[in-house]
Amino acid sequence: MTRTAALLGILGILPAAGAGCATEDAAPDAAGTYPHAVVTFVTHSSPGGGSDVFLRAMASRLGPRMGVDFVVENVTGGGGARAMSRVANAPPDGSIFYAATPSFIFTSLLSRPANTYADLDPIVNVFLDQEVVYTRAESPFETLGDVIRKARSGAGRWGAASPGSLERQALERLARAADVEAAIISHDGGGDLILNVLNGTLDIGVGEAQEIRGQLDTRRLRLLAVFSAARLPGLPAVPTVAESGYEVVVTKFRGLTGPPGTPPDIVRAWEHAVRDLLADPEYREVYSGAMLSAAYMPRAEFSVFLEAFATDTETFLRESGVID
Repeated sequence: MTRTAALLGILGILPAAGAGCATEDAAPDAAGTYPHAVVTFVTHSSPGGGSDVFLRAMASRLGPRMGVDFVVENVTGGGGARAMSRVANAPPDGSIFYAATPSFIFTSLLSRPANTYADLDPIVNVFLDQEVVYTRAESPFETLGDVIRKARSGAGRWGAASPGSLERQALERLARAADVEAAIISHDGGGDLILNVLNGTLDIGVGEAQEIRGQLDTRRLRLLAVFSAARLPGLPAVPTVAESGYEVVVTKFRGLTGPPGTPPDIVRAWEHAVRDLLADPEYREVYSGAMLSAAYMPRAEFSVFLEAFATDTETFLRESGVID
């Protein structure tokens, strides 16, 4: 297991939102006090993708709390490069934020975008999100082993989101661990990926459980494995990738970043709002049902986390020969 996986494993057992925060000032009544009536959330994800679903679900509950109307703007293309630039060059006044996931670090390291993760200010982390391997319900694959056996024949076709995504790296690590050469097809967002699994173009896809919840509930997709270190409480019958024989563990973070120079008072408003939202029993039921793990990290902690994640990711990419 890499140091990144170990770090994420530790973060996955952080106290629930609100725990350990007794020394913080009490959160002010946010309703009607935020300096903008409309706030834009930017994501590189296409509609229906993981970040899109995450933002819309959170926005619907944050709106009344903060007295804000939220707009989700899907800026696809370039593995997140266009979305990063959209926010990095916006006014740092609290009116716009970027949905940060490992993709914005992978894209920054794998290409030369005009703006990188370092050009965005960490604001707050919200969740850790487990990655799952899924296939269409009528596919011939009953286990992850079945998928690997087809890949050994040279005909495997696997799907991930963007080239600079954790999902893509998860599949690259799986192929290496299984010693197979599968064709790994990248997509601009989770929605397009799901469609290509459903129509049989791809053998499997990798994404978050919440992203494919609708297709799981209607039994159009089924799960083969999870990339977490242990089985998920909400999916006790689904084995881990490691249990399937391949030592690969990855976890996705979901947080918010803003334009460089975002003022401290704006950051504090978001720290309070997110902390209190995660502690709300009704919302906890929603995100637990989506198999998301609350992982509240205020700005200082989130900044350290992102630097550690970026350092360990760069080390992995160099050791595997992906970058020089």
